Amino acid sequence: MKSSNHGRKTGVRALRVSAADVAREAGVTPATVSYVFNGRGGVSAEMRQRVLRIAREMGYPLERHHAKLDADRTRVLGLVLAHIDNPFYADVAAGTIDAARGQDYEVFLAHTQESPETLAGVVEAMITRRVDGVVLTVLHPDDGGIVRRLRRARMPFVQLIRRIPDLPADFIGIDDVSAAEEILGHVVGHGYTDLAVVTGPHNSSSSGSRAEAFVATAQRLGAPVPSHRRFTTSLTAEGGNHAAQHLIETGDVPRAIVCGSDAIASGVIGSLRGNGIRIPEDVAVTGIDGVFPPASMLAELTTICVPRRHMAELAVDQLIRRIDGAGGPTRESIRPYELHIGTTCGCPPHAIPPVPGALARAT
Repeated sequence: MKSSNHGRKTGVRALRVSAADVAREAGVTPATVSYVFNGRGGVSAEMRQRVLRIAREMGYPLERHHAKLDADRTRVLGLVLAHIDNPFYADVAAGTIDAARGQDYEVFLAHTQESPETLAGVVEAMITRRVDGVVLTVLHPDDGGIVRRLRRARMPFVQLIRRIPDLPADFIGIDDVSAAEEILGHVVGHGYTDLAVVTGPHNSSSSGSRAEAFVATAQRLGAPVPSHRRFTTSLTAEGGNHAAQHLIETGDVPRAIVCGSDAIASGVIGSLRGNGIRIPEDVAVTGIDGVFPPASMLAELTTICVPRRHMAELAVDQLIRRIDGAGGPTRESIRPYELHIGTTCGCPPHAIPPVPGALARAT
């Protein structure tokens, strides 16, 4: 008997080990082992690793398991962005592609320009082409149909930057409310009470949260923003330019303009400067994102630096965990950000701390 038990780890005995044997040894049901061997969800990462370890120790031919998983995969991830011409999303794309290639995946990249029809078409194309999972940066509260379509296709997805409120799905982002409160508080700290705010679309969870926090914080600090000074636009320089031009043309230029993204801020600054308005002597401007490198004309922008590449890497890691069959509860990862003090808010140059060379990787 002893000889037989010991012999199950020999090459001859290993061929006789069944999935049922592995289930008995692991103390789980045959269905659990089947889920693990077939790469299906519903099993925790810890249990999955335990079952595979026991199977390996017993001599179960796991090459069949790996061959099936490889056969079922395209080793391509989908990435859906809002605006590829926004430097923020360009950085997210680069971070996603680099992280995916580091794990032997390629990326099917698309952007929607906030069009629901485009989003639906892109997701359908990704399902048809059998990508293994999708990172979504574009979801709006009314995009439940997109989520249902992905789930019917059994395609894992991760929400990055934006999310559908109360949706039980993995999410990686920052605390948009806290970031908006901090930068608006800095602006009011200069003594500016004559404000305008320009943010992205309200049906974006990140832009909507920032817009609401800007208005609420300004009200609390005694610098209320009138409704005609609250602009919603696209997350592009063109959007910021249009908002600033409206203020100029109506003779309603405020002392400070607080923007919900750096791309919007760049358009605001370009429009103001093009009309002979000095930054920050005449109008202070701030952004959120931290996308402009030290060599750019906006290196002096006061902004919130978001670790976008790091967040993209986390999104890829979490998506591949789900593709590998990791079950368990959904994960929410709120990443730290950093307030970068430039000169566009009115701070003197000597107040600007050195710009970190690799902020996104350091946070």
